[in-house]
Amino acid sequence: MSTTTAEMEAVETEGGPEEQGAVAAGHTGIPVKPVWASLEEAVQIKTEGNAFYRERNIRSAIGRYHRALLVLRGLDADLMAPVKGFAPQTPPLTPEQDSLLRKTQVDCYNNLAACLLQKQKVDYARVLEYSLRVLRWQPGNVKALYRAGVATLEIGDAESAKQYLTQACRAQPNDTSVKRHLQRAEEKLNQELQKEKAMYRGMFSSGPQDGSGEEVSRPNGAGDRV
Repeated sequence: MSTTTAEMEAVETEGGPEEQGAVAAGHTGIPVKPVWASLEEAVQIKTEGNAFYRERNIRSAIGRYHRALLVLRGLDADLMAPVKGFAPQTPPLTPEQDSLLRKTQVDCYNNLAACLLQKQKVDYARVLEYSLRVLRWQPGNVKALYRAGVATLEIGDAESAKQYLTQACRAQPNDTSVKRHLQRAEEKLNQELQKEKAMYRGMFSSGPQDGSGEEVSRPNGAGDRV
């Protein structure tokens, strides 16, 4: 499979498909494609992305997933609300169409997060962003919970990482990757707790000191007698 210029540009774009111009997704004067045709096109593009991912062609896979999300953008009422009146109006989706829309979006964002984790330099903030988008629609999605946990752990938020990974572990108790990262999060939290305890011990264990740093000896008073 070859990578087109459009795909390369999609990969290089810093933001996700939602940041790439709402009006461009459905400029007035451009005929609105039938809903099922758009959904089927997005599913096909996503499938091509999956094939690239299996071939470990991560760059092209990312481009395909972004393209699929751009196709779906015009069908998502939540995303199009800010530009209502500037783009062609799409008729309301049937429950079946809405279900396929969300499923394809979830798959694309989950797969984008998976792709980013395969890169040599991982953008954990972006992994977290994509995973949270999935969790907004499917709070119990195990893949998104796991990747959100990994991302927050690497970013430095062990507490949130533990919460995400604990939920993932409940759903997949035998998953060794989930258990390994959950253990890492718990170990990091324990280390932070020990550092905090040591800091407080240091603050309250030392007595009054003079200017030289030596402890000041006090004469015995009534309160010092045994």
